[in-house]
Amino acid sequence: MKKAFEGNKKIIVVINKIDRKDARPKEVLNEIYDLFIDLDANEKQIEFPVLYAIGKQGIAQYTAEETGTDLQPLFNEIIIDIPAPAYDPDEPFQMLVADLDYSDYIGRLAIGKVAHGTAKINDNLICINEENENIPLKISKLQVYDGLALVGVDSADPGDIIVVAGIENVHIGDTICTAAYPKTLKRVTVDEPTISMLFSINTSPFSGTEGKYVQSTKLRERFYKETLRNVALKIEDSDTQDSFIVKGRGEFQMAILIETLRREGYELSVGRPHVIFKYKDGKKLEPIEHLFIDCGESFIGIVTDKLSQRKGRMINLVNHSTGRVRIEFSIPSRGLIGYRNEFLTDTKGTGIMNSYLTGYEEYRGDYPVRMTGSIVSDKQGETTGYALFNLEPRGILFVNPGEKVYEGMIVGEHNRENDINVNACRPKKLSNMRSSNKDEGIILTPVTPLTLEKAIEFINEDELVEVTPKSIRMRKAILSAATRYANKPR
Repeated sequence: MKKAFEGNKKIIVVINKIDRKDARPKEVLNEIYDLFIDLDANEKQIEFPVLYAIGKQGIAQYTAEETGTDLQPLFNEIIIDIPAPAYDPDEPFQMLVADLDYSDYIGRLAIGKVAHGTAKINDNLICINEENENIPLKISKLQVYDGLALVGVDSADPGDIIVVAGIENVHIGDTICTAAYPKTLKRVTVDEPTISMLFSINTSPFSGTEGKYVQSTKLRERFYKETLRNVALKIEDSDTQDSFIVKGRGEFQMAILIETLRREGYELSVGRPHVIFKYKDGKKLEPIEHLFIDCGESFIGIVTDKLSQRKGRMINLVNHSTGRVRIEFSIPSRGLIGYRNEFLTDTKGTGIMNSYLTGYEEYRGDYPVRMTGSIVSDKQGETTGYALFNLEPRGILFVNPGEKVYEGMIVGEHNRENDINVNACRPKKLSNMRSSNKDEGIILTPVTPLTLEKAIEFINEDELVEVTPKSIRMRKAILSAATRYANKPR
């Protein structure tokens, strides 16, 4: 939305799901006005048309009370309010690259809207990059969108959104035009990444048992191919040959990428997300988020206390007198890493949290990252109910009886700040004095399944998340307990 305002785009607001019993379209419309004001919308942008919709039934209407039949009001509003493509018929072909994609068959794809002129297949054109260099290209394939599908065409006219194949070294913001009239369009830029994570091969004792691709070369090739499609990602080499640094726009984007890789059969290890800092005039700058919290009145205290510990500053609080409040904070991006699951626990699963990046500010200082330690297995084998039952008073467990573990694998969260090494595979010693049904009364607390997002948020600096197509495990970067103890600062 902020980008749309900066580009002076026309906005049509559609309030969906008005058929629900808990629908509150009037309150939502007021919140939209507040959002537009917070995003510095001008007077023309605030005077937006409003439609009410029931998406699953394909209905749009001008008021919440009337009964619509189809989406015709929405289409009419688009025709009325959204301006048609403007172009100069005397100008030669020009296209601004707005997005990128990649095809295994035809290579790099440049996507954009035709600003002027006409493009035809096999045309010889040039691409003007950021350094104003003219790179020759030939349109080997020309496609346009037909609904959600791509259709090959012989030519494209002004206003068409086209996909051009025939150039490998192309970036967002480049201008594709004719060689006879090399004229650039106003360049657009891609926001810089704000989060970095260390990716490496899986080095655990279970490596290669669940995945198809485990080599660093396969992982590197896959990430390079991802950067051809996803312009928000950047790949950098690290200090070791089997690991590299991936930079993106948030831990959620990273989680989606990791989940995609594991579904494709890759095994890998990932470290804790780190915020990318900037330095200007000798000052350390960090990304700042505008955070919106919607929760019950009884949770104001704990939410405010936790966010203030993470260097958050409350900037607004609205009480709707319905038992729920809306709180706004200005908080560093690093303060939100690992907080989402803690927030859901504090609000008993009823809180809603959203945020957007506002810019960079001076570094607000350090704060404790995690107040609890890890329960780490010091043996390889299968967990037993007897061992886990005796470990439950130490903290929250992440494994069930009968699961395979190895030395250095994290099997739980310790109640205290320090890590402890435990034997989660210890069986109960038997004797002829015990009856066969003596242990049937052991009841363990149910274990919440470990999700990728929860694991990424939980780990500390010296820990990794092991990701395979079948499992998500947390482990110490150094598996040997003796080596960790020897390297521990005295």
